[in-house]
Amino acid sequence: MKKDIQIPEVTDVEMAVVYEYNNLYKTDDWNVYIINNKKVALEMMVIVSQGFSETKTTSLIRKKLDVLPANSFAKIEFIQPELFVLNNRYQVTFFEGNTLYEKTFLFKENTIKEDALRMIDEIKKHGILAK
Repeated sequence: MKKDIQIPEVTDVEMAVVYEYNNLYKTDDWNVYIINNKKVALEMMVIVSQGFSETKTTSLIRKKLDVLPANSFAKIEFIQPELFVLNNRYQVTFFEGNTLYEKTFLFKENTIKEDALRMIDEIKKHGILAK
């Protein structure tokens, strides 16, 4: 029975933490983005985020996107630098056509930092991609 269940692999979907200037507050902020590099739209996307370590756990944060168009990206949330000492997990679930997909992205503790930034071509900003 279990061997008959096929779990589809998620490809061409990425998560990034981007360091960018906030024009409204005149500050440099860290924001989390979801990137859809597929040629089809993703529907009913749910993203659950949580920071954790051996001794600390943050609250679960949920975000829903009705549609993430093909070859596009969306800002998910602001992330406070105090959370960079934790592992930051993003569980992403979405429909592509009639198939449900799920993938977990992880930013390991102390990997989000300015000297690790690189250009992310899809969003034309400097950031860090999740593993």
